Amino acid sequence: MNQGARPEELPVEVLDDVARVVGAEVTLLSRLPGGLDVGAIRVQLAGRAPAVLKAVPRAQRHPNQLDEWLRAQRVVEHMRRRGYPTPAWLGVGATASHVWHLMDFVDAAPVPELTSSLVEQLMEIIELQAGQASEPYDHWSYAWRLATGQEHGQDLAPSLSRAVAGLSGYSSVVSALVERLRLVCAEIPPPREAPDMVHTDLNPGNVLVRDGAVVAVVDIGNAGSGTRATDLIDLVWQSFQDPLDGVRRRLWRRILDLAGWEGAAVLAATKILVSLEFPIRHGRHDAVPGLVERGHRAFDELDALR
Repeated sequence: MNQGARPEELPVEVLDDVARVVGAEVTLLSRLPGGLDVGAIRVQLAGRAPAVLKAVPRAQRHPNQLDEWLRAQRVVEHMRRRGYPTPAWLGVGATASHVWHLMDFVDAAPVPELTSSLVEQLMEIIELQAGQASEPYDHWSYAWRLATGQEHGQDLAPSLSRAVAGLSGYSSVVSALVERLRLVCAEIPPPREAPDMVHTDLNPGNVLVRDGAVVAVVDIGNAGSGTRATDLIDLVWQSFQDPLDGVRRRLWRRILDLAGWEGAAVLAATKILVSLEFPIRHGRHDAVPGLVERGHRAFDELDALR
């Protein structure tokens, strides 16, 4: 193992474990934007192409992190065989202190902001997910649980569920939005199937572009099964600015085709709740009013399509 320039303090045993699993000497090069805890680090594998290493301390993540990344690796392998543009995962492993995964490096930049052209490209990519559920990790049923507040089925993220359940106590305006979402979703039955592969975090930072073309979708670690309308809702949420009104209308129509109005309501409510929980948890209180306004606007648009 060749440590080269260390952009972050990473235990030697982690790098040794990476080298053991992939069978190549590892040289740390530079930190990349994004990543968890120690960040995403560009590395050089001896005699091979550059790669990206991500590692998280076991103490800061839930105990199933290794199993979840092994699941994600299987999803990546499955989807790459079907032409889905996500980088190959070269290895997953764990030491006493960290869990890590290594993937191919893609020489491209994250999307600075969505454009109509990029949304259209992403809609085509999302269609590759149709009927490709390969792991029993049902994000659609989980979305229904968050949106309705029900205790039914597998809880994929108990700490997030608890945080969302407490959102109403944050402020009266947040409480009013949460109550609106709960009333709409209260009588909606749970989904009966989860046929598609879903990414679940299709934000611009996880979309890499070169010369105006999408070349990779990354950060697939939470991928599982559900409806691909989940990822279309992510694009709706990111498109509330001019001149994206036209493409957002096309997104809504496609979501309704895939999930129906009730399914769209569940997915939109989940997106709003999770988007509120994150800045509240991290003390970014100045972001909350804008998110509340966007949440009401999203449901106003969906109501108009009923």
